[in-house]
Amino acid sequence: MPSRFKEADLSTVKKIKAADRKNLVQRSMVGKAGGGFDAWLGRLPKILAAEGLRDLVSALRSASEGTDPVVWLLGGHVVKTGVTPHLIRFMERGYATVFAMNGATAIHDVEMALYGATSEDVAENLKDGSFGMIAETADFFSAAMEEAEAGDLGLGESLGRKLAALDGADLSILAAAWRFERPATVHVSLGADILHQHPEIHTGKIGELSLRDFRILAACLGDLNENSVVVNLGSAVMGPEVFLKALTVARNLGHSASGFTACNLDMIQHYRPARNILHRPTAGGGKAIALTGHHEIMIPLLDALLD
Repeated sequence: MPSRFKEADLSTVKKIKAADRKNLVQRSMVGKAGGGFDAWLGRLPKILAAEGLRDLVSALRSASEGTDPVVWLLGGHVVKTGVTPHLIRFMERGYATVFAMNGATAIHDVEMALYGATSEDVAENLKDGSFGMIAETADFFSAAMEEAEAGDLGLGESLGRKLAALDGADLSILAAAWRFERPATVHVSLGADILHQHPEIHTGKIGELSLRDFRILAACLGDLNENSVVVNLGSAVMGPEVFLKALTVARNLGHSASGFTACNLDMIQHYRPARNILHRPTAGGGKAIALTGHHEIMIPLLDALLD
């Protein structure tokens, strides 16, 4: 029984020559195998994420040669992947001049410096209500907040100064920022961090200090230019949202704050980083780079490529 449906007659299709076809991938773009790691970046294909990685390395190198801002927005998971020494090294070499982080990032950073451990077993501790109830963490933040309020410091600045005196300060981004006299800002979401479970954490104080950090970040973003770089590392919501608002404040106050290279580097590409880091801020000029990969691999790799 023949089919009831009409078939396209392929005998009359029009063919073209290969030379007349526009191709998106060329022989010159194919990567090269073999050789040492020093030349690895140059051997990558000139395609998609490989080209994005090359562009990010180039942008960071250019920015480090001057006084142009290099802003890193950090999510909490970043510290838990053990890449803090690399981020501190970025600061030492001019590949990071500003760090902005959410409350969870600051908590993990403080705990690593305080007692060399962080990231509790949430599922286990949630059973008896002990999750997040660590006294030392809350006590440290409470004392830092008192000192910040008395000295007109931002939350990140006060934490960094206090952490710098600890034996474990070598594992703290906040302490390194204090040491290098670089801004490190903390942007909290009330009710989202374990600190907010503790009675000694005054919500009015933490809100005011976090808003002070927001104003510090907005002032930093006013210096963004075509040689600057903004990297969102592992923050799906807080970093992109805070950055967008701080950027509009900078522009509202008369700064161009445009033309910079924006990169979202995370294990998954999310909506907010794509819109609020890559597309909206660079709509009037600049470059947008999306790189996907595990922090514990991508950040050490980036560190090695920048050597």
